Amino acid sequence: MLFKEIAGNTVVKQKLLDTVKSNRISHGLLFLGQEGCGKLSLAIAYAQFISCKNKHEDDACGTCSSCVKYNKLIHPDLHFVFPVAKNTKFTKPVSDDFIKEWREFVLSSKFHSYNKWLDFIGTENLQGSIYAQESQEILKKLNLKTFEAEYKIMIIWMAEKMNITAANKLLKILEEPPAKTLFILITEDEGEILTTIRSRTQLVKISRLSEEEIKTELKIKYPNTPEIVINDISRVSNGNMLDAEKIIKERLEQGENHTDNIYFEHFSKLMRYAYSAKVLELITWTEDVAGLGREKQKTFLEYCMRMVRENFVMNITQNSENNLVFLANQELDFSLKFNAFISKNNIIQLNQELNDAQQHIERNAYDRIVFLDLALKFVKLLKIK
Repeated sequence: MLFKEIAGNTVVKQKLLDTVKSNRISHGLLFLGQEGCGKLSLAIAYAQFISCKNKHEDDACGTCSSCVKYNKLIHPDLHFVFPVAKNTKFTKPVSDDFIKEWREFVLSSKFHSYNKWLDFIGTENLQGSIYAQESQEILKKLNLKTFEAEYKIMIIWMAEKMNITAANKLLKILEEPPAKTLFILITEDEGEILTTIRSRTQLVKISRLSEEEIKTELKIKYPNTPEIVINDISRVSNGNMLDAEKIIKERLEQGENHTDNIYFEHFSKLMRYAYSAKVLELITWTEDVAGLGREKQKTFLEYCMRMVRENFVMNITQNSENNLVFLANQELDFSLKFNAFISKNNIIQLNQELNDAQQHIERNAYDRIVFLDLALKFVKLLKIK
Protein backbone atom coordinates (compact mmCIF):
# COMPACT_ATOMS: atom_id res chain seq x y z
CA MET A 1 0.00 0.00 0.00
CA LEU A 2 1.13 3.54 -0.68
CA PHE A 3 0.73 6.54 1.61
CA LYS A 4 -1.02 8.46 -1.15
CA GLU A 5 -3.75 5.81 -1.30
CA ILE A 6 -4.71 6.30 2.36
CA ALA A 7 -6.87 9.24 3.38
CA GLY A 8 -5.94 11.62 6.19
CA ASN A 9 -3.13 11.76 8.77
CA THR A 10 -0.81 13.93 6.66
CA VAL A 11 1.31 14.94 9.68
CA VAL A 12 1.72 11.33 10.83
CA LYS A 13 2.74 10.24 7.34
CA GLN A 14 5.42 12.93 7.18
CA LYS A 15 6.82 11.97 10.58
CA LEU A 16 7.04 8.33 9.50
CA LEU A 17 8.77 9.32 6.27
CA ASP A 18 11.25 11.45 8.22
CA THR A 19 12.28 8.52 10.45
CA VAL A 20 13.42 6.63 7.37
CA LYS A 21 15.13 9.57 5.69
CA SER A 22 17.05 10.42 8.87
CA ASN A 23 17.81 6.76 9.65
CA ARG A 24 15.93 6.93 12.97
CA ILE A 25 13.69 3.90 12.61
CA SER A 26 12.53 2.75 16.04
CA HIS A 27 12.56 -0.92 17.00
CA GLY A 28 8.99 -0.67 18.28
CA LEU A 29 5.98 1.51 17.41
CA LEU A 30 2.47 1.49 18.85
CA PHE A 31 -0.15 2.75 16.41
CA LEU A 32 -3.18 3.92 18.39
CA GLY A 33 -6.44 4.91 16.73
CA GLN A 34 -10.16 4.28 16.59
CA GLU A 35 -11.80 1.82 14.22
CA GLY A 36 -12.08 3.04 10.64
CA CYS A 37 -9.12 5.46 10.62
CA GLY A 38 -6.85 3.33 8.40
CA LYS A 39 -4.13 2.53 10.93
CA LEU A 40 -3.37 -0.94 9.57
CA SER A 41 -3.00 0.44 6.05
CA LEU A 42 -0.68 3.16 7.36
CA ALA A 43 1.48 0.55 9.07
CA ILE A 44 1.76 -1.44 5.84
CA ALA A 45 2.53 1.71 3.80
CA TYR A 46 5.30 2.59 6.28
CA ALA A 47 6.75 -0.92 6.09
CA GLN A 48 6.60 -0.79 2.29
CA PHE A 49 8.43 2.56 2.22
CA ILE A 50 11.19 1.18 4.48
CA SER A 51 11.69 -1.83 2.20
CA CYS A 52 11.27 -0.02 -1.13
CA LYS A 53 14.33 -0.23 -3.41
CA ASN A 54 13.54 2.98 -5.26
CA LYS A 55 12.05 5.36 -2.67
CA HIS A 56 10.44 8.59 -3.81
CA GLU A 57 10.54 11.71 -1.67
CA ASP A 58 7.13 11.10 -0.10
CA ASP A 59 6.21 7.49 -0.87
CA ALA A 60 7.36 4.07 -2.00
CA CYS A 61 7.75 3.66 -5.74
CA GLY A 62 5.10 0.96 -5.99
CA THR A 63 6.88 -0.82 -8.86
CA CYS A 64 10.21 -2.24 -7.64
CA SER A 65 10.52 -5.93 -6.80
CA SER A 66 9.95 -5.23 -3.11
CA CYS A 67 6.83 -3.13 -3.74
CA VAL A 68 5.41 -5.74 -6.10
CA LYS A 69 5.58 -8.27 -3.26
CA TYR A 70 4.16 -5.76 -0.78
CA ASN A 71 1.25 -5.12 -3.12
CA LYS A 72 0.30 -8.77 -2.61
CA LEU A 73 1.46 -8.89 1.05
CA ILE A 74 3.88 -11.71 0.24
CA HIS A 75 7.23 -10.03 0.98
CA PRO A 76 9.36 -12.58 2.89
CA ASP A 77 10.53 -9.98 5.43
CA LEU A 78 7.02 -8.75 6.25
CA HIS A 79 5.24 -10.72 8.96
CA PHE A 80 1.76 -10.42 10.46
CA VAL A 81 0.21 -11.41 13.76
CA PHE A 82 -3.53 -11.00 14.26
CA PRO A 83 -6.40 -12.49 16.30
CA VAL A 84 -7.56 -15.95 15.26
CA ALA A 85 -10.10 -18.42 16.61
CA LYS A 86 -10.01 -22.12 17.30
CA ASN A 87 -11.96 -24.45 15.04
CA THR A 88 -12.14 -28.13 14.17
CA LYS A 89 -9.18 -27.80 11.81
CA PHE A 90 -6.94 -25.67 14.06
CA THR A 91 -7.14 -26.42 17.77
CA LYS A 92 -4.00 -24.38 18.50
CA PRO A 93 -4.24 -21.73 15.80
CA VAL A 94 -1.61 -19.19 14.85
CA SER A 95 -1.80 -16.37 12.34
CA ASP A 96 -0.08 -18.32 9.56
CA ASP A 97 -2.97 -20.80 9.58
CA PHE A 98 -5.18 -17.98 8.25
CA ILE A 99 -2.62 -16.04 6.19
CA LYS A 100 -4.39 -16.63 2.85
CA GLU A 101 -7.66 -15.26 4.23
CA TRP A 102 -5.79 -12.43 5.93
CA ARG A 103 -4.20 -11.22 2.70
CA GLU A 104 -7.54 -11.28 0.93
CA PHE A 105 -9.21 -9.42 3.80
CA VAL A 106 -6.56 -6.69 4.09
CA LEU A 107 -6.31 -6.09 0.34
CA SER A 108 -10.09 -5.80 -0.03
CA SER A 109 -10.17 -2.38 1.67
CA LYS A 110 -8.04 0.36 3.18
CA PHE A 111 -10.12 0.23 6.37
CA HIS A 112 -10.49 -2.79 8.65
CA SER A 113 -12.22 -3.86 11.83
CA TYR A 114 -11.93 -6.70 14.31
CA ASN A 115 -15.56 -7.78 13.87
CA LYS A 116 -15.31 -7.73 10.08
CA TRP A 117 -12.25 -9.95 10.27
CA LEU A 118 -14.01 -12.48 12.52
CA ASP A 119 -16.98 -12.48 10.15
CA PHE A 120 -14.61 -12.97 7.21
CA ILE A 121 -13.10 -16.15 8.67
CA GLY A 122 -16.45 -17.38 10.00
CA THR A 123 -15.70 -17.76 13.72
CA GLU A 124 -19.38 -18.45 14.48
CA ASN A 125 -19.56 -15.99 17.40
CA LEU A 126 -16.25 -17.17 18.93
CA GLN A 127 -13.95 -14.37 20.02
CA GLY A 128 -10.55 -14.04 18.40
CA SER A 129 -7.32 -14.01 20.35
CA ILE A 130 -3.56 -13.95 19.90
CA TYR A 131 -2.63 -17.14 21.71
CA ALA A 132 0.51 -18.15 23.58
CA GLN A 133 1.78 -20.35 20.74
CA GLU A 134 1.99 -17.27 18.51
CA SER A 135 5.00 -16.00 20.44
CA GLN A 136 6.95 -19.10 19.40
CA GLU A 137 6.19 -18.32 15.76
CA ILE A 138 7.36 -14.73 16.27
CA LEU A 139 10.67 -15.92 17.76
CA LYS A 140 11.18 -18.41 14.96
CA LYS A 141 10.65 -15.80 12.23
CA LEU A 142 12.73 -13.06 13.81
CA ASN A 143 15.69 -15.32 14.47
CA LEU A 144 16.04 -15.87 10.73
CA LYS A 145 18.19 -13.56 8.62
CA THR A 146 16.41 -11.13 6.36
CA PHE A 147 15.75 -12.51 2.89
CA GLU A 148 15.72 -9.37 0.77
CA ALA A 149 15.17 -6.19 2.76
CA GLU A 150 17.31 -4.41 5.33
CA TYR A 151 14.64 -4.76 8.02
CA LYS A 152 12.45 -7.59 9.25
CA ILE A 153 9.05 -6.05 10.02
CA MET A 154 6.46 -7.60 12.33
CA ILE A 155 2.98 -6.01 12.30
CA ILE A 156 0.78 -7.08 15.23
CA TRP A 157 -2.81 -6.04 14.56
CA MET A 158 -5.26 -5.65 17.47
CA ALA A 159 -2.40 -6.14 19.91
CA GLU A 160 -4.81 -5.77 22.83
CA LYS A 161 -6.12 -9.24 21.94
CA MET A 162 -2.88 -10.91 23.05
CA ASN A 163 -3.38 -13.22 26.00
CA ILE A 164 -1.11 -12.66 28.96
CA THR A 165 1.33 -15.47 28.10
CA ALA A 166 1.83 -14.19 24.56
CA ALA A 167 2.20 -10.62 25.83
CA ASN A 168 4.88 -11.56 28.36
CA LYS A 169 6.88 -13.46 25.75
CA LEU A 170 6.61 -10.54 23.36
CA LEU A 171 7.90 -8.25 26.10
CA LYS A 172 11.11 -10.25 26.29
CA ILE A 173 11.66 -9.83 22.56
CA LEU A 174 11.00 -6.09 22.78
CA GLU A 175 13.51 -5.75 25.62
CA GLU A 176 16.27 -7.26 23.46
CA PRO A 177 15.09 -7.05 19.86
CA PRO A 178 17.14 -8.63 17.08
CA ALA A 179 19.11 -6.14 14.99
CA LYS A 180 17.27 -4.45 12.11
CA THR A 181 13.88 -5.55 13.41
CA LEU A 182 10.80 -3.33 13.56
CA PHE A 183 7.68 -4.15 15.55
CA ILE A 184 4.51 -2.22 14.73
CA LEU A 185 1.78 -2.92 17.25
CA ILE A 186 -1.68 -1.67 16.28
CA THR A 187 -4.40 -1.09 18.87
CA GLU A 188 -7.71 0.58 19.55
CA ASP A 189 -7.35 0.28 23.34
CA GLU A 190 -3.95 1.25 24.70
CA GLY A 191 -5.04 0.48 28.26
CA GLU A 192 -5.45 -3.23 27.47
CA ILE A 193 -1.77 -3.59 26.56
CA LEU A 194 0.82 -4.34 29.24
CA THR A 195 2.36 -1.16 30.63
CA THR A 196 5.81 -2.68 30.17
CA ILE A 197 5.13 -3.24 26.48
CA ARG A 198 3.80 0.30 26.04
CA SER A 199 6.93 1.69 27.70
CA ARG A 200 9.13 -0.08 25.15
CA THR A 201 7.32 1.25 22.11
CA GLN A 202 6.97 4.70 20.63
CA LEU A 203 3.34 5.87 20.55
CA VAL A 204 1.97 7.03 17.18
CA LYS A 205 -1.54 8.45 17.44
CA ILE A 206 -3.60 7.95 14.29
CA SER A 207 -6.36 10.54 13.99
CA ARG A 208 -9.91 9.90 12.89
CA LEU A 209 -10.73 11.23 9.42
CA SER A 210 -12.20 14.71 9.02
CA GLU A 211 -15.62 15.31 7.49
CA GLU A 212 -13.98 16.55 4.28
CA GLU A 213 -11.76 13.47 4.06
CA ILE A 214 -14.78 11.20 4.53
CA LYS A 215 -16.65 13.15 1.83
CA THR A 216 -13.77 12.81 -0.61
CA GLU A 217 -13.50 9.05 -0.03
CA LEU A 218 -17.24 8.53 -0.41
CA LYS A 219 -17.43 10.59 -3.59
CA ILE A 220 -14.68 8.48 -5.14
CA LYS A 221 -16.22 5.16 -4.11
CA TYR A 222 -19.89 6.10 -4.61
CA PRO A 223 -19.83 8.72 -7.40
CA ASN A 224 -23.55 8.47 -8.19
CA THR A 225 -24.74 9.08 -4.63
CA PRO A 226 -26.62 12.39 -4.07
CA GLU A 227 -24.42 15.00 -2.41
CA ILE A 228 -26.96 15.59 0.36
CA VAL A 229 -26.56 11.93 1.38
CA ILE A 230 -22.74 12.18 1.23
CA ASN A 231 -22.79 15.31 3.41
CA ASP A 232 -25.10 13.77 6.02
CA ILE A 233 -23.12 10.57 6.30
CA SER A 234 -19.80 12.41 6.51
CA ARG A 235 -21.16 14.30 9.48
CA VAL A 236 -22.65 11.42 11.45
CA SER A 237 -19.84 8.88 10.86
CA ASN A 238 -17.60 10.63 13.43
CA GLY A 239 -14.41 10.08 11.43
CA ASN A 240 -14.98 6.34 11.04
CA MET A 241 -14.79 5.37 7.37
CA LEU A 242 -16.21 1.92 8.07
CA ASP A 243 -19.30 3.45 9.67
CA ALA A 244 -19.65 5.83 6.73
CA GLU A 245 -19.55 2.96 4.23
CA LYS A 246 -22.00 0.90 6.28
CA ILE A 247 -24.51 3.77 6.44
CA ILE A 248 -24.23 4.63 2.76
CA LYS A 249 -24.79 1.01 1.71
CA GLU A 250 -27.92 0.88 3.85
CA ARG A 251 -29.19 4.12 2.39
CA LEU A 252 -28.53 3.00 -1.17
CA GLU A 253 -30.46 -0.20 -0.57
CA GLN A 254 -33.55 1.98 -0.14
CA GLY A 255 -33.25 3.19 -3.74
CA GLU A 256 -30.62 4.75 -5.94
CA ASN A 257 -31.85 8.31 -5.40
CA HIS A 258 -33.37 7.84 -1.95
CA THR A 259 -32.17 10.65 0.30
CA ASP A 260 -34.24 9.85 3.39
CA ASN A 261 -33.09 7.61 6.19
CA ILE A 262 -35.61 4.86 6.93
CA TYR A 263 -34.06 4.25 10.35
CA PHE A 264 -34.63 7.89 11.25
CA GLU A 265 -38.26 7.57 10.18
CA HIS A 266 -38.77 4.55 12.43
CA PHE A 267 -36.90 6.19 15.32
CA SER A 268 -38.81 9.47 15.17
CA LYS A 269 -42.15 7.63 15.00
CA LEU A 270 -41.21 5.48 17.99
CA MET A 271 -40.33 8.52 20.07
CA ARG A 272 -43.41 10.52 19.09
CA TYR A 273 -45.84 7.67 19.63
CA ALA A 274 -44.17 6.57 22.88
CA TYR A 275 -44.17 10.07 24.35
CA SER A 276 -47.85 10.52 23.47
CA ALA A 277 -48.66 6.98 24.65
CA LYS A 278 -50.37 6.15 21.33
CA VAL A 279 -50.59 2.41 21.81
CA LEU A 280 -52.44 1.59 18.58
CA GLU A 281 -49.87 3.53 16.56
CA LEU A 282 -47.08 1.73 18.42
CA ILE A 283 -48.59 -1.62 17.46
CA THR A 284 -48.62 -0.53 13.80
CA TRP A 285 -45.03 0.70 14.21
CA THR A 286 -44.07 -2.72 15.60
CA GLU A 287 -45.45 -4.42 12.49
CA ASP A 288 -43.46 -2.05 10.25
CA VAL A 289 -40.17 -2.69 12.07
CA ALA A 290 -40.83 -6.44 12.09
CA GLY A 291 -40.83 -6.29 8.30
CA LEU A 292 -37.24 -5.06 8.15
CA GLY A 293 -35.63 -8.46 8.68
CA ARG A 294 -33.27 -9.40 11.51
CA GLU A 295 -30.04 -7.84 10.24
CA LYS A 296 -31.71 -4.50 9.57
CA GLN A 297 -33.49 -4.72 12.92
CA LYS A 298 -30.13 -5.02 14.67
CA THR A 299 -28.79 -2.09 12.66
CA PHE A 300 -31.88 -0.07 13.54
CA LEU A 301 -31.33 -0.70 17.25
CA GLU A 302 -27.70 0.44 16.87
CA TYR A 303 -29.03 3.55 15.17
CA CYS A 304 -31.44 4.15 18.07
CA MET A 305 -28.55 3.90 20.54
CA ARG A 306 -26.59 6.46 18.58
CA MET A 307 -29.56 8.84 18.38
CA VAL A 308 -30.23 8.52 22.10
CA ARG A 309 -26.57 9.25 22.80
CA GLU A 310 -26.50 12.32 20.53
CA ASN A 311 -29.68 13.72 22.06
CA PHE A 312 -28.33 13.20 25.56
CA VAL A 313 -25.11 15.05 24.67
CA MET A 314 -27.13 17.85 23.09
CA ASN A 315 -29.28 18.09 26.21
CA ILE A 316 -26.43 18.29 28.72
CA THR A 317 -24.32 20.67 26.61
CA GLN A 318 -27.21 22.80 25.37
CA ASN A 319 -25.33 23.28 22.13
CA SER A 320 -26.13 21.55 18.84
CA GLU A 321 -23.10 23.07 17.11
CA ASN A 322 -20.35 21.61 19.30
CA ASN A 323 -17.92 18.94 18.16
CA LEU A 324 -19.52 16.29 20.35
CA VAL A 325 -22.81 16.14 18.45
CA PHE A 326 -22.88 14.19 15.18
CA LEU A 327 -26.27 14.52 13.53
CA ALA A 328 -27.39 14.86 9.93
CA ASN A 329 -29.67 17.77 8.99
CA GLN A 330 -32.90 15.79 9.28
CA GLU A 331 -31.80 14.28 12.60
CA LEU A 332 -30.73 17.66 13.94
CA ASP A 333 -34.05 19.31 13.16
CA PHE A 334 -35.86 16.58 15.08
CA SER A 335 -33.39 16.55 17.98
CA LEU A 336 -33.53 20.29 18.61
CA LYS A 337 -37.00 19.68 20.07
CA PHE A 338 -36.63 16.11 21.24
CA ASN A 339 -33.33 16.22 23.21
CA ALA A 340 -35.05 17.61 26.32
CA PHE A 341 -36.59 14.17 26.91
CA ILE A 342 -33.23 12.34 27.08
CA SER A 343 -31.62 13.21 30.40
CA LYS A 344 -29.31 11.80 33.05
CA ASN A 345 -32.42 10.36 34.73
CA ASN A 346 -33.34 7.99 31.88
CA ILE A 347 -30.32 7.66 29.57
CA ILE A 348 -28.97 4.52 31.28
CA GLN A 349 -32.35 2.77 31.25
CA LEU A 350 -33.02 3.72 27.62
CA ASN A 351 -29.66 2.34 26.53
CA GLN A 352 -30.17 -0.81 28.58
CA GLU A 353 -33.55 -1.50 26.98
CA LEU A 354 -32.07 -1.02 23.50
CA ASN A 355 -29.15 -3.31 24.32
CA ASP A 356 -31.50 -5.95 25.69
CA ALA A 357 -33.69 -5.73 22.59
CA GLN A 358 -30.66 -6.17 20.34
CA GLN A 359 -29.53 -9.26 22.26
CA HIS A 360 -33.03 -10.75 22.02
CA ILE A 361 -33.10 -10.17 18.25
CA GLU A 362 -29.63 -11.76 17.90
CA ARG A 363 -30.98 -14.81 19.74
CA ASN A 364 -33.93 -15.09 17.35
CA ALA A 365 -36.62 -14.00 19.79
CA TYR A 366 -40.03 -13.21 18.28
CA ASP A 367 -39.42 -9.75 16.85
CA ARG A 368 -42.95 -8.37 17.23
CA ILE A 369 -42.95 -9.08 20.95
CA VAL A 370 -39.42 -7.66 21.37
CA PHE A 371 -40.24 -4.36 19.65
CA LEU A 372 -43.67 -3.93 21.24
CA ASP A 373 -42.13 -4.54 24.67
CA LEU A 374 -39.44 -1.98 23.86
CA ALA A 375 -42.00 0.58 22.69
CA LEU A 376 -44.17 0.22 25.79
CA LYS A 377 -41.15 0.62 28.07
CA PHE A 378 -40.24 3.80 26.21
CA VAL A 379 -43.72 5.16 26.98
CA LYS A 380 -42.75 5.14 30.65
CA LEU A 381 -39.10 6.13 30.30
CA LEU A 382 -39.69 9.22 28.17
CA LYS A 383 -41.85 10.66 30.95
CA ILE A 384 -38.87 10.66 33.30
CA LYS A 385 -37.14 14.04 33.30
